[in-house]
Amino acid sequence: MAVKKGDIVRAVREKLENSVEAKASDTRFPSYLFDSKGEIVDLKGDYALVKFGKVPTPNIWLRVDQLEEFK
Repeated sequence: MAVKKGDIVRAVREKLENSVEAKASDTRFPSYLFDSKGEIVDLKGDYALVKFGKVPTPNIWLRVDQLEEFK
């Protein structure tokens, strides 16, 4: 998936749960990563900084291949 700043996305559970990133931290991901709209606010290499939801949640860096368009 080609992404750019401003795209609305969500995380793909299957790609995130078994990733290197998941193994390096807590594997209990909050549901908002998969259920709410996230906006790409920055891109660096294979990673996108995503801002989720309207509630105060931290922005998170995710690999571009772990994201899909929010429908």
